[in-house]
Amino acid sequence: MESIRVECDVDAKRPLPVIDGAVAGGPLDEVATPVLVVDAPSLERNIDRMARLTSGGVRLRPHFKTHKSVAVARRQMAAGAIGITAATVWEAHALAAGGIESVLIANEVIGTPKLRRAAQVASACRLTVAVDSPEGARALSAAAVEGAASIAVVLEIDVGMGRCGVRSVDDALALAALVDRLDSLELHGVMGYEGHCVLEPDPARRRALADEAMDVLVHHAERLAEAGHRVDVVSAGGTGTAWMDGLDERITDIQAGSYVFMDSAYERVVGDFEVTLSVLATVLSRHGDTAVLDCGVKTVANTLGSPRLLEGGGTVRYVAEEHTVVDLEPRSTLAIGDRVRVVTGHCCETVNLHDRLVVVRDDIITEIWPTMGRGPGGVWE
Repeated sequence: MESIRVECDVDAKRPLPVIDGAVAGGPLDEVATPVLVVDAPSLERNIDRMARLTSGGVRLRPHFKTHKSVAVARRQMAAGAIGITAATVWEAHALAAGGIESVLIANEVIGTPKLRRAAQVASACRLTVAVDSPEGARALSAAAVEGAASIAVVLEIDVGMGRCGVRSVDDALALAALVDRLDSLELHGVMGYEGHCVLEPDPARRRALADEAMDVLVHHAERLAEAGHRVDVVSAGGTGTAWMDGLDERITDIQAGSYVFMDSAYERVVGDFEVTLSVLATVLSRHGDTAVLDCGVKTVANTLGSPRLLEGGGTVRYVAEEHTVVDLEPRSTLAIGDRVRVVTGHCCETVNLHDRLVVVRDDIITEIWPTMGRGPGGVWE
């Protein structure tokens, strides 16, 4: 496949901002905090667990937005994934640069600079892009023609979130007919994301909501197929519903992402995977039963759930910009200078805040992985 030119690819030696003390082969306890840490054995078990859960008819196309690491994506591919899902064209570019041959952008690509980037990515890998409007399809076609590229398309269907996605069968049929007429685009099927139910705490209700969402998605797929359109792909799924969708023979691909790292939001509803990701923090201050850590919302995301301590005997009271305030248990021995691991409230957002992932095995640093495709633009920042 044609190589894609990037400002800095995953194997380049261009230095990233330094994390003091982060040296492969060195001890974790010498690294400056706050720092984002990945436990390698847990990561390996999570990848293996999802590979086994999707070893039947459904295929796994895990989401890159969770880990933003080509190193993790390569491990997922080695475990049997058919490709990788991206949220942005910048993530797709990083994946293509890293040698991933099949990439789905599970989002609409709108705007000339991003469309041109998509065409460039499509010259280096098998690229699929979601569309939900005639305007988006025409713009994607024009960019593909200009860039002498061919781009596969899936129609995004609104399955209950009320976000992106075609809202009716008639609109889906009209859009599919348009895509079939447009140059340099090829319709491959449909996708939908049941994000409104992936964190539902009641398993029975989550299953019922997921089934309703998949019924909507499959209904659109069936109507498109009846009209003679190509529907090889029926893609859906998040970590909270992956096993449910995996039992549905009508679904071909699952896009789950958070399972590799987990967070305090998902661990409340999914018991099959281990917490792999944490932010290592230091106690800055202790007054009575109140301790303050040197991590805040600039390093630990908390939009989906409150962070929690893996050790130290305390409960997070609140998270500020640079501080996390913890209510300690009465017998906690946590002291100024001690280090604790904090489970983030949302792993995907937390990764996007960091330049690198420090990978450890038994608290010894084994590798340091760059995070890729971060921010609203640029391949490497």
